[in-house]
Amino acid sequence: MGWGILTILGPIVLVGAIAWAILRNKKETSRRDEIRTERATHELYDKADEQDARDARRDPLTDDGER
Repeated sequence: MGWGILTILGPIVLVGAIAWAILRNKKETSRRDEIRTERATHELYDKADEQDARDARRDPLTDDGER
């Protein structure tokens, strides 16, 4: 009888624990967080574009690669 109860209740408890953990760790983002993330992403893209432009102007035959 003990194993029968564990076989039935075990998966139910496990599913409940997983559901609780997912709901507890779910993070809501605020509008301020979204704006900050967007701004940081655009700054990162701008820096990458600047680096690409510098690399495009560099002459690979005369530049020894040192900066």
